Amino acid sequence: MRILHTSDWHLGRTFHGTSTLAAVETVLRAMIAQVREHRVDLVVVAGDVFDSVTPAAATYALLTETLLDLRDAGASVIVTSGNHDSAARLGFQAPLLREGMRVLTDPARLAEPVTVHDAEGPVHVYGIPFLEPSLVRHLWPDIPTRTQHDVLGHAMSLVRDDLAQRGGRSILLSHCFAAGVDATPGVERDITQGGIDLVPLSVFDGPDYVALGHIHGRATLSERVRYSGAPLHYSFGERDKPRGAWLVDLDAAGLAAVTWLDLPVPRRLAVVRGTFDELLSDPRFNVDEDAWVSAEYTDAAPQPDPMRRLRERFPWCATVAHTPAGGRSGERTDYGARVRAARDDVQLVDSFLAHVRVGEGLSDDERAVLADALAERSATEAAR
Repeated sequence: MRILHTSDWHLGRTFHGTSTLAAVETVLRAMIAQVREHRVDLVVVAGDVFDSVTPAAATYALLTETLLDLRDAGASVIVTSGNHDSAARLGFQAPLLREGMRVLTDPARLAEPVTVHDAEGPVHVYGIPFLEPSLVRHLWPDIPTRTQHDVLGHAMSLVRDDLAQRGGRSILLSHCFAAGVDATPGVERDITQGGIDLVPLSVFDGPDYVALGHIHGRATLSERVRYSGAPLHYSFGERDKPRGAWLVDLDAAGLAAVTWLDLPVPRRLAVVRGTFDELLSDPRFNVDEDAWVSAEYTDAAPQPDPMRRLRERFPWCATVAHTPAGGRSGERTDYGARVRAARDDVQLVDSFLAHVRVGEGLSDDERAVLADALAERSATEAAR
């Protein structure tokens, strides 16, 4: 059996105020062509199909068209939900989907696999949607459910118990932040806020292949546990990370091979740095004129109307920052660096308070109150 592992489509996301829908459609068209070319039997999408719990109508249309085209290309499709998705909205049409298309968003049924067959027999596919601890506590009242580790550990014990009874080969989809991989600052913070923590790799023992979602960069945690990353660059921090999907082959004994398939990048991302005059005229930046650009100019004094002037050379300039050589801006530059480096919302608030309170960040009591507030907000958004 041949499986294509993808995740984190984030349909509906904007890039510095510009819609990415046309770009991601281009990439998904290429993915459909790969499914046909490589004779893929099954496509698995490991969460964050949408970027918002209230997706726009156009994103539903693109999702429907893509799922139908994947099916017409010869592949079955199994999708589960991530922390950006509303499980209810993503899963509402699941009973209406045609044969060979499944959407798995119900945590109460995560140990009930979708079973697909090839010449070697059955392959059981388990889909674990993003598990917000506060929202699944009622399902498992007799176990600890404070952290992501708690709930995923219990979910995997249910999966392993079911698999032990069924036997045969298996695939797992999960959307989480696994230990052993780094997030992109400013992009993948929200899954760890409010005390939700990393998940040890050992949690995923059992299945022949584990298709993870959430981290936007390709990552191999072990031969059988991988992130595919997002199919499109959604931040400048991702600009050097390849875009694509994993092609996974199973034989009669289990995992046989995993290879990487590159996807096209509709518009390259570039960070350019120099004096303002250099950014406007230096030939070394010619290659970046048609790219998405994040510009940093190093002049001692701020420039008037820098975005308008830069866009005369770089029409796709998305951000501009004044970063004087030698750090003349002092504390302001340091604060900006701390904000960009924040890995979660707690760190972000801590950096702000340290800035306005002359070095005094969050106290232990303030940190606890903030973590509870963030967890409550996350639970409210997930329940919409």
